[in-house]
Amino acid sequence: MNKINSEEIKNKKKQVDKIPIYHKQNLTIQEATEYSNIGIHRLNLLVSDPSCTFVLHVGAKRLIKRELFDEFIKNASYV
Repeated sequence: MNKINSEEIKNKKKQVDKIPIYHKQNLTIQEATEYSNIGIHRLNLLVSDPSCTFVLHVGAKRLIKRELFDEFIKNASYV
């Protein structure tokens, strides 16, 4: 059985970090803030709403579904 060493894990992490935001399917709150220029506090309020359609819950982590988030921004006149 192959053991994955910490160096391999670091290299994989660096590769993931190099993917441009506009190519990612899901974004972290921080990435969504950089992507949309909407503040972290405002995004947290939006994704805390049970009717939010662009949030993906992964355990305690919340990710933003980029394409649905784009649609939300296109249709919003006020955030």
